[in-house]
Amino acid sequence: MTLQDIVSSLHLEVLAGAEHLGREVSGGYVADLLSCVMAGAEAGNLWITLQTHGNIIAVAALVELSGIIVAEGAPIPPETLAKAAEQNVVVLSSPQPVYQTVAQLVALGL
Repeated sequence: MTLQDIVSSLHLEVLAGAEHLGREVSGGYVADLLSCVMAGAEAGNLWITLQTHGNIIAVAALVELSGIIVAEGAPIPPETLAKAAEQNVVVLSSPQPVYQTVAQLVALGL
């Protein structure tokens, strides 16, 4: 499954990295603590979070995640999105709460 498949199915907004939506997604990881993501997420995972600080981009790049979904329509600072563009990190936005976003991903087979 690619990020484009997920964006289309969940009607997500692409905020950064639209040119990388062909990336394959190997699984998902849900956490708001950056240290948990660094320790538990795997390359190719899609990270679902409420965090919007610029450090999420550094973590996503470090772990080589396929992308980030920021749930609940949380506003993302322009600096975070600029950093995402620089680091080639895909940032998506879902208006749904984290639980519902994850349930939708599970229903897709992720």
